[in-house]
Amino acid sequence: MRPSAPLLRSVAALAVALAVPPLSACADGSTPSGDSPLVLTTFTVLEDMAENVAGDHLRVESITKPGAEIHNYEPTPSDLTEAAKADLILNNGLGLERWFEKFTSDSDATRVDLSEGVEVIDIRGGDYNGTPNPHAWMSPRNGQIYVDNMVQAFSELDPANSSDYENNGKEYKKKLADVGSTLDTELSVLPRDQRTLVTCEGAFSYLARDASLNELYLWPVNAESEGTPQQIATLEDEVRASGVPMVFCESTVNTNAMQQVAEATGANFRTNDEGMLYVDSLSASDGPVPTYLDLLRHDADTIIAGLTASKRD
Repeated sequence: MRPSAPLLRSVAALAVALAVPPLSACADGSTPSGDSPLVLTTFTVLEDMAENVAGDHLRVESITKPGAEIHNYEPTPSDLTEAAKADLILNNGLGLERWFEKFTSDSDATRVDLSEGVEVIDIRGGDYNGTPNPHAWMSPRNGQIYVDNMVQAFSELDPANSSDYENNGKEYKKKLADVGSTLDTELSVLPRDQRTLVTCEGAFSYLARDASLNELYLWPVNAESEGTPQQIATLEDEVRASGVPMVFCESTVNTNAMQQVAEATGANFRTNDEGMLYVDSLSASDGPVPTYLDLLRHDADTIIAGLTASKRD
């Protein structure tokens, strides 16, 4: 959803009066100096990744905050202020930040699509059929591509510290590789008839490809109509046919439609952290997924536990 022209004009008029939010701390707990270049990310997953690569050389902030739904986000006046002050803007790309394209049209900041170089999976069905699935960061392998793109962008922004960015990137990629290897090993033990992942949004296509999982979902992209009677009825038939023991939903969407699917099919469904998956946003620092690595581990553990559980009587 894009903001209307009147909203954009109002935002522009108010933005000059608003202060910049406090600086974020680095992954190691230190805080960059106030004159460090400002790197702005579109959502919290990218912010966490960028902080790991940037170290204490760059200020990194996210437009959206923990728990925010990224697809239909509506920019605020303070967002406009941040975009105007940024030296570098990191997007996911692949059509995810449609709301941000016009929003940053007047910004002088360099803009980088972190998904550049990813082997894209196209969306199946719905209004966005045939367009790229934007959730590429849900694959730890793709996450390493994101890191490479960050290292290059940061080195061009701040050449004096390029060696640090490269070293930080290498270390972070090792951690992502370890998570990916563990995920692949654990998911590989699932029997063939337990390898179907059912979610609200079709956000796990890249993870499913990595782990050779089948993927079913209610809607392809959160920006579309969600939980229509036809979507619910179709998924109920697919869940019955596959016999999956558990269905899942993401933390930033309404779970009512999936609850109906579970009740109609006898599949398990939990709306607490034992059954909730995280995609578009990290949690607060005291929540279950305060970092990108935590998000990947949590989702893998939740999926494995769910798909190896017994179906409800």
